[in-house]
Amino acid sequence: MGESSRVPALRHGVGILRHLARQGGPATAASIAGELGLPRSTVYHLLNELEREGLVVHLPEERRYGLGIGVFELGTAYSRHAPLARLARPLLHSLVDEVGHGAHLAVLHGREVLYLLEERAPGSPSLVTDVGVRLPAHLTASGRAMLAGLPAAQVRALFPDASAFTDRHGAGPQRLSELRAVLADVRQRGYATEDGEVTPGFASVSVAARDHTGYPVAAMAVTFDRNAVDERDWRALAAQIDPVAAELTRRIGGPDAVVPQFERRTPRP
Repeated sequence: MGESSRVPALRHGVGILRHLARQGGPATAASIAGELGLPRSTVYHLLNELEREGLVVHLPEERRYGLGIGVFELGTAYSRHAPLARLARPLLHSLVDEVGHGAHLAVLHGREVLYLLEERAPGSPSLVTDVGVRLPAHLTASGRAMLAGLPAAQVRALFPDASAFTDRHGAGPQRLSELRAVLADVRQRGYATEDGEVTPGFASVSVAARDHTGYPVAAMAVTFDRNAVDERDWRALAAQIDPVAAELTRRIGGPDAVVPQFERRTPRP
């Protein structure tokens, strides 16, 4: 097989794997061919090759195909390599040098955020956002930045009733309607904030990074002494975080041409 024919085959094979990943269960070859617009003979050939490599499993009684154990092995290898943290670390370091405040990277884990990286500015105090710490997503700037990018139904599933809203210092949303208002504001501005809801006396500004589907896979945030940065300057701080989050989006396979949030919005007066 020549070089020119291998590249489309690889692209179509990846397309099949992504299609299967989006399904709720195994799919027929005919449905795969129809969804991807490929000849059925081509799909059967690619499925056979993927099955040989353990990436696809054939269920003969159901006449369907599902993801194979090889995909799980690749997924666990991805976790071991910790690529998200590796890709974000130099970006976070540069961000801290630029803004002069500590910064961190977090991911969404259910109703909590999990902190993967923390970069402290010289002389900055130790905060609760240390690596491995989990905090309520609805109270943190990082969590709000990511929650704002989720479908409304998913947010509702995460916060079905008042018991889902953990309280730390008597501040922050305590019901779904309040959280929705906060997230609507985040989407309007293009960045998220929190003010003393995690640690009294400290505030944070955050922007989310997204994968190729637009899903908010992580968020970068800067945390600072509430008295050190006037609230009128928080937008300018967000504008410094924004291109860094956009670069992380590009590095993890997001859109090829990432337009920072602040180039897509008309500033509020």
